[in-house]
Amino acid sequence: MHRNGMRPIHPGEVLNKEFMEPLGMTVIGLACPRTGPREIEKLVKCQLRICADLAISLATHLDTTPEFWMNLQSTYDLRRAQLRHAGL
Repeated sequence: MHRNGMRPIHPGEVLNKEFMEPLGMTVIGLACPRTGPREIEKLVKCQLRICADLAISLATHLDTTPEFWMNLQSTYDLRRAQLRHAGL
């Protein structure tokens, strides 16, 4: 297995550091009827996985694509699995 030495980065961390902080957004500001503030807060705290519906909601609000968010989640999941299999 190829190891890049980087820790797995949760999509919620990317959301917070790359979008919310630079744009001055809050959990309340990003919430919408389909994605409430609790869901956004859990995501930012890395306690929630990105699902397809959440990916679509984030993409709509942040001018990205749902695939961007789904790819972040799958990369995170794969990296964690690789570390588990390597015994790290």
